[in-house]
Amino acid sequence: MNIGEAARASGVSAKMIRYYESVGLIPAVGRTEAGYRQYSPTDLNTLRFIGRAREFGLSMQRIKLLVSLWQDRNRASRDVKRIALEHVADLRRRIAELTAMADTLRDLADACQGDHRPECPILEDLEESADAASRGRVAS
Repeated sequence: MNIGEAARASGVSAKMIRYYESVGLIPAVGRTEAGYRQYSPTDLNTLRFIGRAREFGLSMQRIKLLVSLWQDRNRASRDVKRIALEHVADLRRRIAELTAMADTLRDLADACQGDHRPECPILEDLEESADAASRGRVAS
């Protein structure tokens, strides 16, 4: 099966398949005499596995580890669980950061009159943050 067919069958774009190969996430596949990549059913399973891992938002580094563990029948499940729980902790941290950003922006929007006047706490906060950041760079 060529790369276009593999992309359709796996749900991973041809561009991403080439990228995964270039970064060593998947091994280089065999090629025809004309130079076309040829994917096997095993390659498709690996691509589907990677696609599912990407749906969970896993990093390429973690996916690479999971692929190697998946292919190692002598693996310890604790290694897989550790990777999953590290990712859960990262997701929860990111959720907390996004929630804090949304809460702050909601508070600023609530403080904004939203009328014809130019005063706006949202813009004032952004300006203060920009000024503070620029002062921090100058002081460094």
